Amino acid sequence: MKFIIATLKSWNIELAKILKEQVSIQHEMIIIDDKMDLKLDKIKSFNPDYIFFPHWSYIIPKEIFENYTCIVFHMTDLPFGRGGSPLQNLIVRGMKETKISAIKVEEEIDSGPVYLKEYLSLSGSAEEIYRRASKIIFNKMIPLFLDNSLQPSAQQGEIVYFKRRTDMESKLEQQMTLEKIYDYIRMLDAEGYPNAYIPFGKYKLKFKNARFEGKRIRAEVDIVENE
Repeated sequence: MKFIIATLKSWNIELAKILKEQVSIQHEMIIIDDKMDLKLDKIKSFNPDYIFFPHWSYIIPKEIFENYTCIVFHMTDLPFGRGGSPLQNLIVRGMKETKISAIKVEEEIDSGPVYLKEYLSLSGSAEEIYRRASKIIFNKMIPLFLDNSLQPSAQQGEIVYFKRRTDMESKLEQQMTLEKIYDYIRMLDAEGYPNAYIPFGKYKLKFKNARFEGKRIRAEVDIVENE
C-alpha cells in the first residue's frame, strides 16, 4: 500500500517519521509537512491509496479529495462539532472527553462518512491533548487502515456546528471562575495557538503552563507589547 501523511504539527511529524520506519517493508509512505507541497502533480506522481490529514487546518483542494481517498481526523464525535477550533469549543462547553472521528473528506466541511472513532480524554493542556490524540491516530487508527479494508458509514445524529475561535476570544474576563480561567489557559497552551491573555495598557499578559494548587492557579506569564 502507498499512503501520504500530510501534517504541520511537530508532534505529528515526529510520529509520522517513526511510522514510516515501522511500515517500510510492507508499505510506501511519504510525509508532507508544508502546506505548499500539497499539490496534485506531486500526489499524482506517487499515486497513494490514502492521504491522511492529522490536525490539518487548511482547505483540501477539491481536485485532490475527488481523485484520492483523503482521511481527516476530527476531534469530536461527529456530526456533533463540525467546524473549527474543536478542542477549544469542547472545553469551553465544559466537556471532559470526546472522540476522534476518522472521516472521508467531502466538499462540505466535516460532513464525510465515518470510518472509525476512538475515545480521547480532554484533561491537561492543549499540547498534552494533541500529543495524546496523535499517539491514538498514529499507533491505532492509521494502522487499522493499513491492515484492513475499511468501509465508512454515513454520520448519524444531530448536526452541531462549531465556529472557529478568534484571538479576541482568548481574553480572560473578570467574571470568570478559577476553573474557567484554568480552562482558557490550558486549552490555548500549544504550538501555534494564541495564549489566553489579559490586556494591560500598551501590554498584553499572556499565560501558559497553568496548574491548580489548592484554591489558586499557578501559571507562567509573558508580558509583551500589543501587536
